[in-house]
Amino acid sequence: MNYDGPIVLVVMDGVGLAPAGPGNALSLAHTEFLDYALKTFPNRPLAASGEAVGILPGDMGNSEVGHNALGTGQIVKQGIAKVEDAFKTGEIFKSRAWTEIIANLKQNPSEKTLHFSGIFSDGNVHSSLDHLEKMIRRADTEGIEKVRVHLVFDGRDVPPFSEPKYILRLENFLAPFNQKGRDYRIASGAGRMVAVADRYENDWGMVKKGWDMFHGVADRKFSSAETAVDELRKSDNTLQDQYLPPFVIVDDSGNHVGPLKKGDSFIYYDFRADRAIEIAMCFTYRDFPYFDRGKYSPDDITFAGMTEYNSDTHVPELQLVPPVSFDNALNTFLGEKGVSQLAVSETVKFGHITYYFNGNSYDKAQNETHLKIDSDTAPFDTRPWMKSAEITDAVLDNLEKYRFVRVNYPGGDMVGHFAEIEPTIAALEAIDIQLARLAKRVDELGGMMLITADHGNAEELLDGRGEAKTSHSKNPVPCIFYDTTKNRNKYVLNGFVSDPGLSNVAATVATLLGFTDFPETWHEPLIRIK
Repeated sequence: MNYDGPIVLVVMDGVGLAPAGPGNALSLAHTEFLDYALKTFPNRPLAASGEAVGILPGDMGNSEVGHNALGTGQIVKQGIAKVEDAFKTGEIFKSRAWTEIIANLKQNPSEKTLHFSGIFSDGNVHSSLDHLEKMIRRADTEGIEKVRVHLVFDGRDVPPFSEPKYILRLENFLAPFNQKGRDYRIASGAGRMVAVADRYENDWGMVKKGWDMFHGVADRKFSSAETAVDELRKSDNTLQDQYLPPFVIVDDSGNHVGPLKKGDSFIYYDFRADRAIEIAMCFTYRDFPYFDRGKYSPDDITFAGMTEYNSDTHVPELQLVPPVSFDNALNTFLGEKGVSQLAVSETVKFGHITYYFNGNSYDKAQNETHLKIDSDTAPFDTRPWMKSAEITDAVLDNLEKYRFVRVNYPGGDMVGHFAEIEPTIAALEAIDIQLARLAKRVDELGGMMLITADHGNAEELLDGRGEAKTSHSKNPVPCIFYDTTKNRNKYVLNGFVSDPGLSNVAATVATLLGFTDFPETWHEPLIRIK
């Protein structure tokens, strides 16, 4: 096909399809453009969770695997599915990373400590509590005397006030080891939106709070993690797990029970990279300009990540599970064809529409440009429109220069994670306005828009009991062929794709751009030429 204007791929982050109801912000929002597009143009739902994006059956999708599938046209076993295999085969404990972590501790076992940290839940999006428990059990088998766990509370991929049950689970798990003479304890904690787990270098202050917490520095001190959560919620009973302030656990003398010190080993057990890379950089970078680490040197701590968090810089060097690899990403294919490309989003989703979309690489193809709009640092439920207008402005300013444009609007996900109906409605209505702006200019230029999402969230803000649901959903996502050109008569939906998913989008984009010689590793396009 030959379009006069660009092909625009719009990712409405976190906007899935579900029946109308009190928890479905999409059905409650006034979305004039989306309603019109769904009624007027070809569309079909796409699978965006479980095996359709390379993770375990029944697991909710996420932005990382969703953009991988969108941008590479492939389903590659990754995330929790890949890690689960490594535990089942025992390969994880044969890895260089595990070997060096344990060897370091055995040099002086009574003085050195094995530290763990990561998103603390069984949400299985960034991490798994099962994995933490398996590694602690193995550490005991290896004769490790001291273990400390630094909790990064979730409340985002699991219910917002659920951490007490996870604390109790871990305390009960650690008790038998301590009864036989080990010293395994929780050392500190903080919410994931307050400390440690920043992403895309949006707020290094968050990371510093986590760094300080690991080293025993925090304004709040408690005798146990359970007491900490109870006391913090007494002053604010609306305080969600993800926003709990940093604290450390102290003994009867007021001393921190487990500060990180020179010579220790540290495992960050997240398998998803976006909220792990910055803390890994803290441990591994020699030239570190982001905040003062004191007298720290990367030689001081033996640090390992669950996997590689940046495939371009290969951080961290020690990885318990080898990283996934993708060949023939869409951007590379189009670059070799001479297609000019533009990717635009704001900070909180910029890495998804660039790094993850491009198969876990920040390398740009020939004639590929990335534009980042700085995100607000204020809570997104207080500014639910986020940078939707500014993202659109940037796209409109550049639309005539590129044949393929991809854009991510984060509001459905970033606001949806608060599980607050009104702000999420506002986020979706803001996106709808911007889609109408984009559509008008795309029509003028003779292009088309493919509107989809990476996973669900905003359409399911209440669980089956009617309680707030902050996590992603397992629902399918929309895929709308907004096309007012004569090309619309040249293709039909591909009936041979019986179970379409996000991995069918790359070949679809290539087909719309006029290419049919795409890699054999890609899944079929969603359309066929008449």
